[in-house]
Amino acid sequence: MAGSVDVTRLLLWDVDRTLLVGGGVGVEAYAAAFTAVTGLEWVGSLVAAGRTDLSITPELFAQHGIADHTPYLGAFFARYADEFAARGDAMAAHGRVLPGVPEVLAALHADPGVVQTLVTGNIAAVGVAKVAAFGLDRFFDTRIGGYGDDHPVRSELVGRARERAEAVHGPFADGDVLVIGDTVLDVGAALAAGVVAVGVATGPSTTQELAAAGAHHVLEDLSDVAATIALLSG
Repeated sequence: MAGSVDVTRLLLWDVDRTLLVGGGVGVEAYAAAFTAVTGLEWVGSLVAAGRTDLSITPELFAQHGIADHTPYLGAFFARYADEFAARGDAMAAHGRVLPGVPEVLAALHADPGVVQTLVTGNIAAVGVAKVAAFGLDRFFDTRIGGYGDDHPVRSELVGRARERAEAVHGPFADGDVLVIGDTVLDVGAALAAGVVAVGVATGPSTTQELAAAGAHHVLEDLSDVAATIALLSG
């Protein structure tokens, strides 16, 4: 729990296809924000798995003939957050939480030695809104997360989250900082940051691909709640 002096375990959760599936709402919000800010019709192709919004955005603007996206960036991210917030009910209706996720998060949240937050390629406002759409936000201290508007490189998000968590809870051992994600990019980010990588094969990467990328632990999904809690709580 956040604020406990006994916290020794830091869990850094990816969002999309690790915790939940959004039903395409994020892409709709992204496209609407792009058109609102640039006045151009959206014709882009968004492949986001494991990437950060700061790394994706330049490519998508370039697809529409905008070589320098930087003058638009602040307004675009702000409008994207607003467009997503307006679609929260649609996400809850068309998306879903993945098996075992609520039970695992609830049990770990109740453990005074564990703090959970997000490390996601989404900008902070959207990452938090996604988990909030399904009532999962209560399990995370989202103030100490790492987000896609912090840095374009995913491993840097792990470092930012760890720094923020350690400012509140004191230092964590490398072996007590776990990144849980569904892509080889999540695994690579954890390894680059020198912490534990837990791959979950609920997204585009298979168990074999996650293992080959160097994940310390690989799960098919989180449906074996007891085993998952035991692994993540240490």
